[in-house]
Amino acid sequence: MASAPTALILGAGIMGLSAAWGLARRGYAVRIVEQDAVPNPRGASVDHHRLIRHAYGAQAGYMRMVDPAYAAWDMLWRDLGEVLHIPTGVLAVSGTAQGWLGDSRATLAADGHAVTDLTAQQVASRFPIFTEAGIGAAFHMATGGVLLAERIVAGLARLLAAHGVVIERARAVDVDPARATLRLADGGERSADLLVVGAGPWAPRLLPAALAPRVVASRQVLVLLEPPPQHREAWARAPMLLDLAEDGGFYAVPPVAGTPLKIGDHRFSRTGDAEADSRDATAAEAEEILAFARPRLRDMAGYRILGARACYYDVEDGERFVIEPLSPRCLVMSGFTGHGFKFAPVLGLALAAASSDAALLGALTPWAAGQAAPAPGLLAALEGIPA
Repeated sequence: MASAPTALILGAGIMGLSAAWGLARRGYAVRIVEQDAVPNPRGASVDHHRLIRHAYGAQAGYMRMVDPAYAAWDMLWRDLGEVLHIPTGVLAVSGTAQGWLGDSRATLAADGHAVTDLTAQQVASRFPIFTEAGIGAAFHMATGGVLLAERIVAGLARLLAAHGVVIERARAVDVDPARATLRLADGGERSADLLVVGAGPWAPRLLPAALAPRVVASRQVLVLLEPPPQHREAWARAPMLLDLAEDGGFYAVPPVAGTPLKIGDHRFSRTGDAEADSRDATAAEAEEILAFARPRLRDMAGYRILGARACYYDVEDGERFVIEPLSPRCLVMSGFTGHGFKFAPVLGLALAAASSDAALLGALTPWAAGQAAPAPGLLAALEGIPA
């Protein structure tokens, strides 16, 4: 009997774990190498929550990837035996009907998604935790929600371990794509039939020729808040808030399932060192984010700051995902910024489907970059996930 093909994955963040899940489902014997504990508190995908929503500006490719992403999450929930997603809906607001909000509204409508336009007064009336100040346009969508990120990463790691996937704690210092080999800090080597590099903001350092300078580490700051007593019940039912102006955008994640309210910076700093820099945010960094949110949240003076921290994204110049072959035996997954988490399971399944099919692999790269519709057979290979 032929032995199972082997896969070696660098990185146990959401992308590496999702690739491992997809490959294990296709019969690979999988080993993951991760330099820190899992979930990794320094990793880009480890936090209380991440958002999933269809609104994507003019990026129709990613908007259309959200329905397959939901189907992949449903597959993962079945494997995990629990659902780690809280539906909230989406409230998008802006000072103008142009820009990201206008592009999102037009792209969603063109694809038949139900969107309800709101005036500033309707926003404040329907969601009294928000003010009407400065709102020139707004819309609401019923679909969209919060993914409980840290719990998902922990649950997926447990699931993989229970199915024989080895998660080895070790630090890789060199990647040899041609040989599908990692060299470790202790001098040892690990290799496999297929190597997948999903090292997040560390990847450009390990693969400078393939990724730098188009993918860089980016320090991102978030602030955790406790709403004042009079607004806690409303926040428990609130939608995510997206105010993604190019000159100072932020998002707010409701305090669902025992998590705090989170305010995050939508801009990309494109600076910092994921290995060397502290994850503690300074008071000045926190205040910069709060300054964006203060006009939008009613009674902002009553909110209690629970903490502020930084994480590091891996940001590609056009905010497009990079899933590419570096050799016949090596693939890289990179450039996921802050919006890749929602797509991790569908991308992991797609990578696994394409790993042994050259035609699918050629189609995977532009689809993951949001630049093409899925080629015939790519999503059909994913156990009936709808296109």
